[in-house]
Amino acid sequence: MNVFCLLWVPLFYFFWRSLPENNIPGGVWAFILGSITAVIAIFIDIPLDPGGFGFSRWLYGFIMITFPVMIPLLVYLVLVLTGFVKENHNFSGFTLSWLIPGAILNAISWISLSDPILLVLIPLLWTAIAIGVSYFISFINGDNLIITIAASLGILIVPLAATSSYWAFFSQNTSLGFLFFSISFIPTLLSITFKLLHKF
Repeated sequence: MNVFCLLWVPLFYFFWRSLPENNIPGGVWAFILGSITAVIAIFIDIPLDPGGFGFSRWLYGFIMITFPVMIPLLVYLVLVLTGFVKENHNFSGFTLSWLIPGAILNAISWISLSDPILLVLIPLLWTAIAIGVSYFISFINGDNLIITIAASLGILIVPLAATSSYWAFFSQNTSLGFLFFSISFIPTLLSITFKLLHKF
């Protein structure tokens, strides 16, 4: 579990870069910004007592799982909207590169806890949000309102399902945890499958 937590995000990033149309440069800046964010996060305490298994625990999971992934997605969106990135948008690669430093630092701090939720589930959920949200963003098209609405709902559902998966597993509701995990991870599997089919 310790090795998985330490290496999952970096290895998944390189795997993602190996897929067709994913070898777009720009990850260095994301890695630098992610390193700065990760160092700052070390000195910031979350002013929230997660308590037991209620909403405060779910909100704690949202801050710990969804928030770190949404920051680079939003930063990249700003870069696209302001024209710094004009073509060949790479939301997923930028986000994964950003997450690498934080994932490594968190892995080092969590190793002593030997908690599979922290060491296995959370790295998987980070990648599920990074790839899943990016997958739905690619479908947003002003020319087709129905597809845009469906993609926007997907962008909302993926992080909410990921957070709910953490909450369910922490609450020892395994079946519900797997259900929410599957919902959050399906877009990632679809994205990988379509890219591999395109490769062959």
